[in-house]
Amino acid sequence: MNTIIRAGLVLVISIAGLGGCSSVRTATEAVTSSVGRIFHPASPTAPAPAGLDDYKTQVARHVADHNPERAWTGTLPPMLPAIVVLEITVDRDGQLADVAVQRSRNPDASEIALASVRRSAPLPPPPTGRLTFSETFLFADSERYQLRSLAGPQASESPSP
Repeated sequence: MNTIIRAGLVLVISIAGLGGCSSVRTATEAVTSSVGRIFHPASPTAPAPAGLDDYKTQVARHVADHNPERAWTGTLPPMLPAIVVLEITVDRDGQLADVAVQRSRNPDASEIALASVRRSAPLPPPPTGRLTFSETFLFADSERYQLRSLAGPQASESPSP
C-alpha cells in the first residue's frame, strides 16, 4: 500500500511541477501585450506618431468650432436625452469619405449630429492616411451636444435622503 501512495504522490508532484512550467495569462494581459506590440514605437527614443485619441480630439474641436450654435458648455446633466454614435471615414486629405449613424435611438439627434459633421468638412487630415473612427455626441438637450472626445465629467444625480 505504501508503494501505491508513493506512486500517487510522485504523480501529483510531477503534474504540479509541469503546471509551473507553463504561464497562464488573462485575456486582458494577452490583449494588452498584443496592443503594446502594435502601437508602441520600435525604439523608446523614437517619437510616437500622433495617436487616434489625439486625432479624434482635433476632429471634435473642428466640428465644435464649425457648429457653435450646437455646443453645450459646462457639465452635462445626469440624464441625457440622446446619445448618437457616428462612424466617420476621412480620406488622407481630410475629405469626408463617409459618415453614418452607428448607434442612436433618436432620429432628430442623429440628423443634427450627421449635419454637424458634414457642415465641418473638410476635417483635419488623419496622420496615417484614410481613417475610420467613431465619435459620440452627448446631447444635453434636444439640439445641443458635447462630443465625447472633448466632454468633461457628467453631473451625477443627487442621492436620495
